[in-house]
Amino acid sequence: MARYTGPKCKLARREGTDLFLKSARRSLDSKCKLDSKPGQHGVKSGMRQSDYGNQLREKQKARRIYGLLERQFRNLYQQASREPGITGETLLRMLEQRIDNVVFRTNFAASRNQARQFVRHGHVLVNGKRVTIPSYRVRPGDVITIGPKVKDNIIIRHNIDTIDRAVPAWLDVSADRFEATVRDVPLREQIDVPVREQLIVELYSK
Repeated sequence: MARYTGPKCKLARREGTDLFLKSARRSLDSKCKLDSKPGQHGVKSGMRQSDYGNQLREKQKARRIYGLLERQFRNLYQQASREPGITGETLLRMLEQRIDNVVFRTNFAASRNQARQFVRHGHVLVNGKRVTIPSYRVRPGDVITIGPKVKDNIIIRHNIDTIDRAVPAWLDVSADRFEATVRDVPLREQIDVPVREQLIVELYSK
């Protein structure tokens, strides 16, 4: 499956914010220089971004935060648009319920990329069954556990011991048991990504 393998700092600088593409320690590395833009000359001062430009930037930001390619993101938006409720909030909720994002949110993984790798290698179980598809969507009541073969893995133990990200209220995590339970679907106020989802809706509605 295709995925982005280029420099992650370049993506973060382009969006002007930390996209959490690296571990908590590396994401703040001074070489990322989030206040600068990639390219030889950057963005000229005084240039006004068009409405389309603003909408595109929000879509690209969300896509890069969650690690989706364009077709994956568009397909997910189309699913969200068919659901009842506010399309933008539904889209973010679907992104949050991806199993790779859940593993990241539980602090079992330092980044969503690392969480995706754990899932693809079969190290994550949902309700006792191995799940190897990162886009698998969890539901309230699901129990996510780390497979018994990797509970002593030094990387996972280091993540649990050192990462201090706040676990969202819609998840109940037991680090001692390497287990997390989905308490409810995430609400918009529980999703801390710096994305204006309404602009994404406006972009795809054209």
